[in-house]
Amino acid sequence: MITELIPQAVDEVLARATGWLGWDGRPVYRDGNAWTPHKAIRRVADHLVDHLAEIDCRLAGLPTVADEWHGRTVTTHADFAHFTEVDLDEARSRLTRLAACYRARLVALEPETLDHKPDDAWSLRQVVEHVANITYYARMVDGTD
Repeated sequence: MITELIPQAVDEVLARATGWLGWDGRPVYRDGNAWTPHKAIRRVADHLVDHLAEIDCRLAGLPTVADEWHGRTVTTHADFAHFTEVDLDEARSRLTRLAACYRARLVALEPETLDHKPDDAWSLRQVVEHVANITYYARMVDGTD
């Protein structure tokens, strides 16, 4: 069900993140980038925010705001911080709330709205399916595909 894709993806990210406690401080180099626990959580949150804004703007009939994230190609100094229990709790609070926003937004949409495809954009269903791939960021830290 479309309303559960994002919550399920967030659950997977957070389950993987529990294994990052006690991270040794060495980034994992995969897919052309350096990956750390904080970078993965940052990218998950950024991706969720970016596409939630896209969905809300489209539903309101407003132009979407282009994202200007540096994305996965940048690893910030803050990304190298230790990943602690508090960081995991903060990530859990942030990401589960964002997942709840997706669920609340999507539950009220008719299939026709979800599947409407403007000429130059994905349907909202395609956007949500794309966003559900946020597990990619967590898999990069774990070193799994």
